[in-house]
Amino acid sequence: MAKTYDYIVIGAGAAGCVLANRLSADPGTSVLLLEAGGRDVSPLVHIPAGFSMLMGTKANWIFDTVPQKFMRGRRMFLPQGKVLGGSTAVNAMLYVRGNRGDYDGWRDLGNKGWGYDDVLPYFKVQERNERLAGEYHGVDGELNVADQVQHNPMSNAFVRAAQEAGIPYTADPNGATQEGVFYHQVTQRKARRESAATAFLHPVRKRRNLTVRTGADVTRILVTDKRAHGVVFASGGKQFKVEATREVILSAGAINSPRLLLLSGIGPADELRAIGIEPVHDLPGVGKNLHDQLEVYITAEAAEPVTYSGENRPHRAALHALQYLLYRTGPATATITEAGAFVHSSDDVAYPDIQLHMLPAYVVWKDLARSADKVDGHGITILACHIRPKSRGEVTLTCADPAAPPAVNPNYLSHPDDLDVAVKGFRWIRKVLAAEAFRPYLKQERLPGRQVETDEEIRDFIIQWGKTDYHPVGSCKMGVDELAVVDPELRVRGIDGLRVIDSSIMPSIISGNTQAPSMMIGEKGAALVLGREPV
Repeated sequence: MAKTYDYIVIGAGAAGCVLANRLSADPGTSVLLLEAGGRDVSPLVHIPAGFSMLMGTKANWIFDTVPQKFMRGRRMFLPQGKVLGGSTAVNAMLYVRGNRGDYDGWRDLGNKGWGYDDVLPYFKVQERNERLAGEYHGVDGELNVADQVQHNPMSNAFVRAAQEAGIPYTADPNGATQEGVFYHQVTQRKARRESAATAFLHPVRKRRNLTVRTGADVTRILVTDKRAHGVVFASGGKQFKVEATREVILSAGAINSPRLLLLSGIGPADELRAIGIEPVHDLPGVGKNLHDQLEVYITAEAAEPVTYSGENRPHRAALHALQYLLYRTGPATATITEAGAFVHSSDDVAYPDIQLHMLPAYVVWKDLARSADKVDGHGITILACHIRPKSRGEVTLTCADPAAPPAVNPNYLSHPDDLDVAVKGFRWIRKVLAAEAFRPYLKQERLPGRQVETDEEIRDFIIQWGKTDYHPVGSCKMGVDELAVVDPELRVRGIDGLRVIDSSIMPSIISGNTQAPSMMIGEKGAALVLGREPV
């Protein structure tokens, strides 16, 4: 490994893999990509249903939140991918872009070039959609987007039930109309996971000007005279120092990107001094504005054994594995979330602010458990996620030790409107469950049960059982105000040669899952680094 590169990219996740690909396209430019995790060699990464068994493994950063003040002190497990591909290698693969209003909202905050019409070309240039094309979709990109191989009968019933409940059907929630019920498209290729690594990194690994180092835990960004010029990282029990002649690019995600800035002395000066870190640059917004989507769920007992419950038992799993290996069909191809919907909490909301997830299996989540619990018997789980929360938290350090975990505080439900919207999401689930299409398939509600009925009872249930949707963002926000960490060019304010390019730059979360927007941010970020005209 050389000691000097043109660009150093920290984090081989959704954005980092895209950056490594685009920056190394010029053979005269040297790029070093550093990833703290390992290679994506586990079959559980590539078999779609395997993701549920990866959450508590070494393929994830094992982050827990601090006790949540507005949820009776509960703490939650908040994993982030720690492997080539980052969270795109361990998530449910749902391809969701968000709403036009999300990006126009970014633009209206002063982020020129980030409106919907500005970012749509960056989504399209990456995409190879197997079914959709035209104004909203690409067909020639590296990222394969496909319909799922199969749909469980419960997922089909959900789509019918939602329409009976007044939710229109939409064939493309990433197109002209987001609102409606739909079958999810996913990042898969021939029934295998398509991560940022398989789409953007592995095809170019043989480029001589691209160096990829796994097991490389960056501990500090080197800054002299307000210019970033290198990094220090640990690997195999040794410390290494590498220099960047052009830029250091931080793409470590919404928890690790602010953590590394703070460890490097970039952040709120008083907070840094309080834990023994000498400030290099006083930047008050680092780690602030963290927010995440919270969801509530209801489980119901099935009348027939048609769900995926119990399909992970050893003898059943072996049969499904054989079916998958021979035919690329069966439950092993499933992401567990086959259908969903976008709905409004009220008529006053400009565009959908609740996302429904349909899981054709009994699932419950315990706060610090490293995986969801499977419940005996057959049943379904429907979740309602408030996709545009107003609550804001922060990522902070507890000490100067790079090995110490950060304090992660999403501050769920700190804004009272968030709990009100969650109640409305709960009632949307109940409305769909009561539809005629579900009657042949369901016996009764199991959790929480019909004894939970009033708004106050529902609020209490949400506080006890609400869970993360695993989408932390915003902790190095883009903007022009005093708490902005990066400008609209994604340059860290006040530090030359340093950018943050990942989900942490979102001023506000998009209306949906964050995988596709994070890859788009990597694409647009690469164009900004290279000084290219918009695609």
